Amino acid sequence: MREVMGNFLIDGVRIMDTLYRFNGSVYSDLSLIKGFLDSAMRDLNPYIADQEKLFDIKVILNELVINGAIHGNQEDLRKKVYLNLLIKDDFLKIIVSDEGRGVDHDTSSYDCGEKKCNGRGLVIVEALTDQLILNHNEVIAIKNLWYFINW
Repeated sequence: MREVMGNFLIDGVRIMDTLYRFNGSVYSDLSLIKGFLDSAMRDLNPYIADQEKLFDIKVILNELVINGAIHGNQEDLRKKVYLNLLIKDDFLKIIVSDEGRGVDHDTSSYDCGEKKCNGRGLVIVEALTDQLILNHNEVIAIKNLWYFINW
């Protein structure tokens, strides 16, 4: 679901309310995730002018949603991964949750030399975001957009 919100003027200065909101979910079937994320990115694309930021966001969404399906939901096809996107002021807030037991991972303990798969996605997401919050089975990523928003 996509919502476009309004913005308003105070003393001639544009103040943004919520500019964009997306709420969706996908079953933990890896064959469905690409189409789901492509649709979310198509919806988001008109609001962000900077192509590098859009690429970062696509990587973040891929990592978080696939992690939710594989690690959170253990690829249980009956379980869903939920995605919420919110553009407000000068940032994008990404919330991904799943129906799993939750994540307890310290990204600072990841060792690239070990060549293990677990934890690498969160390290990538942390590098591409301005803030990363792990909260049980929900991951919140904040990406500052500053002036890369299309009006």
